[in-house]
Amino acid sequence: MPSDAERNRVPGPMLLSPTHVQSGRPLPGEFAAYAATDIAHVAGDDALAALASQAERVLALLESVNDDAVDGVTYAPDKWTLKDVVAHLADDERVFGYRMLCLARRDTRLLDGFDEKQYATEASATRRSWASLLTEYSAVRNATLTLLDGLSADAWTYRGTVNGYEASVRGLAFHIAGHELRHLRAIETLYWPRLNRAPTLVGKPSQASR
Repeated sequence: MPSDAERNRVPGPMLLSPTHVQSGRPLPGEFAAYAATDIAHVAGDDALAALASQAERVLALLESVNDDAVDGVTYAPDKWTLKDVVAHLADDERVFGYRMLCLARRDTRLLDGFDEKQYATEASATRRSWASLLTEYSAVRNATLTLLDGLSADAWTYRGTVNGYEASVRGLAFHIAGHELRHLRAIETLYWPRLNRAPTLVGKPSQASR
C-alpha cells in the first residue's frame, strides 16, 4: 500500500544547466520597496538556485500529508485555507513569470497589477485534490526555472515598469522567492499545527534562510 508521501509525490524542480548565468543579488530600485523584507530572507546571490532549492523544501514538506490532513485547514476565520495558499503561490508566480518574460525580451509595455484575493476566490482551490495543487505548483516552478535558466547575463538586469514601480528580471525573481518564504513560514507556524491529523514529516520544518 503506497504511503501518503508516495501518493502525493510530484516531479521535483528541474536540474539546472551547469552553465547557467547567475543572476547576482538585486539592488534597491530593482524591486518593489514593499518586498525588501521578504527578499532579505532569500539565501545567496543566484535567483535560479534559490528558486530550485526552495521548491525542494516546499515539496518535501507538503508531500508528506494528504487531503484528509489539509482539507479546510486555516488558522483564523476569513483567512485562506492551506489549499488556497498553495494555489496562490502558483498564481502569483505565473503573473511574475510573465512580467519577467516581458522584461527579459525588452518588451516596454506597462505591466499592471492584479487582485490576489479575486484570483484566490476564482481558483476555488478547496474543491481540488491536494495532489493536483502540488502538481500545479511544481509545473509552474519548473516553467519559471526553464525561463530563467536560458537568460544571458545582460537579461537579468533588464528593467521595466511593473505595477507602478521599476523592477529588473532578477528583482522579480528574488521577489518570487521572498514571497514564497514568507508563506512557507506561515505554513509551518500557523497552518501545520492545525492539520487534521498528525503529519508524517520529511525531516523537521525548515527555518527561513537569510
